[in-house]
Amino acid sequence: MDVGSDRIINVVTENVEIARSKPGQAPLLAYLAHPTGEERHPAIIIIHEIFGLNDNIREIARRFAAEGYAALAVDLFSGGDNRRICIIRVMSALALRPLKSRAIGDLRRAIDWIQLRPEVDAGRIGAIGFCFGGGYALALACIEPDLGASSVFYGTNIRLLRSVARACPIVGSYPGSDFTSRSGRRLDIALDRYDIPHDIKIYPGARHAFFNNTLESYDPDSAADSWQRTLTFFAEYLGQACVA
Repeated sequence: MDVGSDRIINVVTENVEIARSKPGQAPLLAYLAHPTGEERHPAIIIIHEIFGLNDNIREIARRFAAEGYAALAVDLFSGGDNRRICIIRVMSALALRPLKSRAIGDLRRAIDWIQLRPEVDAGRIGAIGFCFGGGYALALACIEPDLGASSVFYGTNIRLLRSVARACPIVGSYPGSDFTSRSGRRLDIALDRYDIPHDIKIYPGARHAFFNNTLESYDPDSAADSWQRTLTFFAEYLGQACVA
């Protein structure tokens, strides 16, 4: 339950499994959070950082649900492989073939899955990612026609940045004291060039993973501002979420 200044929002959560496209593959594991009631809500796919689908990512899913979204946090490290192998596979694929990787296939399966949920408005789907998850949120924005908006937190750019010419609207948040700030500036220029709606902001003094409140690098002011910018952006391009 989330208690706001003028509302009480009941949130339900569950661990779910999503079948992968190839027979015999272990299912994709995920965590779903959404408001109770019969309303259909816009949905957000949440893509974790290197720590995987942990309590911090589950909390972010619940925060989205408290704002009126159905939030699906996907575990890209699920699949039966050794965890270290999973991490290497997912991160190397982002660097070498981000638009055609197994992780992108998993994320697109997650979109297909959540669009069939009774509490979801299938025409209003967004994504958000952190660190390498931010890179995948950007890659997904370039190839997934059902994605209405994407939020990138301190992610590096995909190799072929011209791919953003066909991207959905993008909101990006980057720490000034981090190597990914260069990616943010380059992405801003590219999105301007291709006339893609966007909101890119660099936070001076903030460090990598400034949004993760379990880490020493957490910056509450930058985290609060970037969260509000993301919510405002999603409301504009996905439609206002129902929170009543």
